[in-house]
Amino acid sequence: MNQALQYLEDKIARRDVLVGIVGLGYVGLPLSLTFLRKGIRVLGFDLDEGKIKKLRAGESYIKHIEPSELAGHLASGLFAATTDFVELARPDAILICVPTPLTQNREPDLRYVAATAEAIAKTLRPGQLVVLESTTYPGTTDEVMLPILETSGLKAGRDFALAYSPEREDPGNPKFATAEIPKVVGGINESCSRLAAGLYLLALREVVPVSSTRAAEMSKLLENIFRSVNIAMVNELKMLCHRMGIDIWEVIRASSTKPFGFMPFYPGPGLGGHCIPIDPFYLTSKAREYDFPTKFIELAGEVNTQMPYYVIQRVMEALNRQRKSLNGATILLLGMAYKKDVDDPRESPSFKLMEILQEKGATVLYNDPHIPVLPKTRRYAFRMESTPLTAETLARMDCVLLATNHSAYDYEFILRHALLIVDTRNAFAGLDDTEGKVFPA
Repeated sequence: MNQALQYLEDKIARRDVLVGIVGLGYVGLPLSLTFLRKGIRVLGFDLDEGKIKKLRAGESYIKHIEPSELAGHLASGLFAATTDFVELARPDAILICVPTPLTQNREPDLRYVAATAEAIAKTLRPGQLVVLESTTYPGTTDEVMLPILETSGLKAGRDFALAYSPEREDPGNPKFATAEIPKVVGGINESCSRLAAGLYLLALREVVPVSSTRAAEMSKLLENIFRSVNIAMVNELKMLCHRMGIDIWEVIRASSTKPFGFMPFYPGPGLGGHCIPIDPFYLTSKAREYDFPTKFIELAGEVNTQMPYYVIQRVMEALNRQRKSLNGATILLLGMAYKKDVDDPRESPSFKLMEILQEKGATVLYNDPHIPVLPKTRRYAFRMESTPLTAETLARMDCVLLATNHSAYDYEFILRHALLIVDTRNAFAGLDDTEGKVFPA
């Protein structure tokens, strides 16, 4: 370790560091607060001028982050935010939390990672630590990030430190704050790992060091592929159980009583969020370089991708029982967020459901208490506002399709006033459905 990195290690030990966080979304902003709560200074970077203006005004654009806390950190001088990437020369450590989406062909799209690395390289100075947090395939840090950063003329591991530490955010989950979730860290060498681990220990309870950036990158993929595969399995079993006349939710409850060797997963209308629908394809793409077909992962992806089509088929069956056609029907879609009680619509299967319903001739409205206006997404640009969930609205719908089971929904009220309900989340189970309005999907 040269003198510049030794100086950085000393600064970390003294808790006298400025942390730069690139990307102030659902990962970067909570991470910023985690450091700020421990008295560590943070300089946030984002290209979205709207976000920066809100942050500078002490306003929050993420539901579970309180504006008052942001305002307090701004007033104390601990926090600042900017769109000027020339300022990247200032932080002692730069943590990268930018999107890693897929292309239309389901190939890794690393343009945001590469662009961030190029911006950092322009101002990179000896003694800085750079950590990639964005989920990606094994090899991204040393194959993509490292060469770009070294165009600065500095040598990774000697002049500046480079590491990978996957984000583990679970938006809307009050049980696991960022500071309480163990942080996996892997550097390009031992000194880089030590510096990154020391930095995170300033704000997080536990760090889990691994031998390399590639091991850290793979650990994140394993976590999400584990979930993707098991969700696919239970989704497939749900379809089989419907055909066999068995209640899959009852089966899951029964199996969950086993105190060992079983972990419950729950079916739904498809996968959503920024991780599980995307991350497995990062590994399948990389695996092809090694002539290794990841059949199991790809099969799980196929099952989960087909779930919205299955749900629409169930909607058609439900309408048929009412002697109605999907073509010309008016459908109210409940829940556009990708999961319960969050305001995050990224990769939500509800968008696919809306698209298929419209293609089949239905008029589609939506309600989501957390998403008053549908944002433009990577694939969709629906210009719609949330429809008020009134008795009159429910009564004039041919079908109410529950996609996301928000706690804010009054399910007894919905059941009382709706004519027909297709339930993908088992939210109406246990209610008195004497008229047979609820159709499971």
